[in-house]
Parts: sequence; C-alpha cells; structure tokens
Amino acid sequence: MAFNDSNLARAQTTTVSGASANKVLRNTYALLAMTLLFSAVMAGVSVAMGIQQLNIFVFFIGAYGLMFLVHKTANSAAGLLATFAFTGFMGFTLGPIISAYLTLPNGGALIMNALAMTGLTFIGLSAVALTTKKDFSFLGNFLLAGAIVLVLAMVAGLIFNIPALSLMVSAGFVLFASAAILYQTSEIVHRAGETNYILATVTLYVSIYNLFISLLSILGIMSND
Repeated sequence: MAFNDSNLARAQTTTVSGASANKVLRNTYALLAMTLLFSAVMAGVSVAMGIQQLNIFVFFIGAYGLMFLVHKTANSAAGLLATFAFTGFMGFTLGPIISAYLTLPNGGALIMNALAMTGLTFIGLSAVALTTKKDFSFLGNFLLAGAIVLVLAMVAGLIFNIPALSLMVSAGFVLFASAAILYQTSEIVHRAGETNYILATVTLYVSIYNLFISLLSILGIMSND
C-alpha cells in the first residue's frame, strides 16, 4: 500500500510539475511574440528617423544596463516594463544596420531571407526540444565555453578587420544562438533551471537577435556585400 501511495504521489508531482512547465512555456512564447513585435516597430522607427550607428560603449551600457534591470525586477510587474525597455532598445539599435543593408542593390532580399531563416530555425529548434522531450542541459558547458571564444574572436575581429574572421564569428554566433534556444527551451520543459518566464523570454530574444544579425552578416558576406 505504501508503495502504491508513493507511486501516486510521484505521479501527482509529475503532473503538477508538467502543468507548471506548460504555463511557463505559454507565458514565455506569448511575451516573446509581443517583444519581437515591439522590437520590430522600434527598428522601423529607427530606420525612419535615419539613426546612425550607436557608439559601441553606448550600446553596451544600454544593452547590459537594461538586461541587469530585467534580472533585478524579473519577479515583479516591473520586470515586464524592463523587458519591453530592453527589447525596444535592442530593436532600435537594429535600425542603422537595416538602413545600411537597404542601400545595397539586393539589401531588401537579404533582410527578408535572414528573417525567414531566423524564424524557421527558431521554430525547428523549438519543435525538436518540445517533441523529443530530450534534456539539453548538457549544452550549458558548451554555451559557457562558446561565449568566451566568441568574445575573444570578436575582439580579434575588431583589431585585425579580417573578412574571413568576421564570417567565422558570425557562423559561431549562429551555432551559439541555436544551442541557446535548445538549452533554454529544454530548461523550461524539464524545469531544470528556468521557472521565470520573463528571464526565459529575454534569453530566447537575445538568441533570436544574435541569430538574425549573424545570418544577415553571413548572407551579406556571401553575396559580396
């Protein structure tokens, strides 16, 4: 009887855990959709205003400052406002990049191709994590090592300005962002580490942002633009 009670309790715990994970997942995707739309609007505003490329220090202060604010307020209603502030700022910084590509003969096509590839990649990777139920927590160490390598490669790219190195960095960011999407989605599904949908949304947003920028860069390099 004790054995049966134990099994029943374990099943009930699993059911509750699964329901909670599904709730986090729904909230994450809903907020992600809204922040992506808001980010796109802010990018359009930036293009319309003719904003020039931001100073690198202004970008880092704004991006990391707002990301820090998101993490500090993630467990309160203010976290939602901080999330939209962060994603809106990131979308605004896309304006100068999009404007630069739009000046190219096939710039519009490059942007649309990058958007389509980003969307399909995100949907495909999310589907893999959700349908297979595989635990991708092992990617945590890869993401940590990858972040260090990519930062060093970016610094080298800024110093030496080698096109081949830029292509490698962009390809590296594509792999890094893809792994981050798998890892974050798996964390929600298995409740291994992420139960806050605001933090999950920001992680997925940053992955999608990096994926789009990297794919756009690769397409530009491959088309000699």
